[in-house]
Amino acid sequence: MLDLTRNKRDALEENQQYQADILPGVSRTFALTIPALPSRLALVVTNAYLLCRIADTIEDDPRLDFAGKEANLERFLTAVKGQTDASAFSAQVTPLLSPEIPPAELELMRNADRVVGVTHSFTEAERRILERCVSVMCIDMPKFQRNSSLAGLRDLPELDAYCYAVAGVAGEMLVDLFCIQCPELKENRPRLRSLAVSFGQGLQMTNILKDIWVDHERGACWLPRSVFDNGGLSLENLRENHRTSEFQSGLHTLIAIAHGHLRNALEFTCHLPSREAGIRRFCLWAIGPAVLTLRKIQRNPQFTASDQVKISRNSLRATLLATNLMRQSDRGLRWLFRRAAKGLPTRPS
Repeated sequence: MLDLTRNKRDALEENQQYQADILPGVSRTFALTIPALPSRLALVVTNAYLLCRIADTIEDDPRLDFAGKEANLERFLTAVKGQTDASAFSAQVTPLLSPEIPPAELELMRNADRVVGVTHSFTEAERRILERCVSVMCIDMPKFQRNSSLAGLRDLPELDAYCYAVAGVAGEMLVDLFCIQCPELKENRPRLRSLAVSFGQGLQMTNILKDIWVDHERGACWLPRSVFDNGGLSLENLRENHRTSEFQSGLHTLIAIAHGHLRNALEFTCHLPSREAGIRRFCLWAIGPAVLTLRKIQRNPQFTASDQVKISRNSLRATLLATNLMRQSDRGLRWLFRRAAKGLPTRPS
């Protein structure tokens, strides 16, 4: 019995180390920010991110048709919930994936059972939080992918719904995990969850704007048609229309909306106890680069590749240093945000 317990413990430790090792390969951003969290929280959030990455890999695969994506996302969800074997899921799905998938993501898929094994080692409360997030993603993401096209989304409410499915729900998950780490936050959970959804939307909208052309090459567009309809602009002909005043006006509107969401992200961070330096740092290191990216898009609205609006390493380092120095001062953080966001449009109230 002792040997069996020791073997299980050793296997769990190996799987936890696998998580830490694979994370930089699938996300350099989260490999930077997650280690800032307290150790237990970092372990759970790493696991949560990898679960979401597995779901995204299935959803983004160009070889799988919509029916195949839905079926495999359902298989993954049942494995996460412990209703089916994760090893069988991995063995069945990985050979179906396109060779165009990045090598690190293919490796993650081959080792999905190791990630799910770590999930199953968590407390019941932690597992429920992660399962809810993965459930929303696995059920709702295919609905948008099934109807994705160069025509874009219908309107701003549909953009909100899309951003919630891929990012807002993750914000809610983080709030619930933060409340375990810091129980005093429970009193303000509803407000924090609302701000966290806006936080996620701000980050997702920034990515949507930055990756307009990456998505376009894949035959998808996540811009809302209603924002551009007044000028009679067709998003399907974006290459021909992206230099027009109508497109620039729509882009200006979306930058303003994303800016507002990132302001909410800052307020979310300021609601966290100043003594929780790691959690604050984790949030600020996501907000800062997003604000700078929006500024680059605002200054170069006719960009034709995401690299043209990518922030420099020096800017990233300066942002991380400045937010780290100011992390305990709400007043200082608000000043820093205003400085970083200078020149960004705001949405009329």
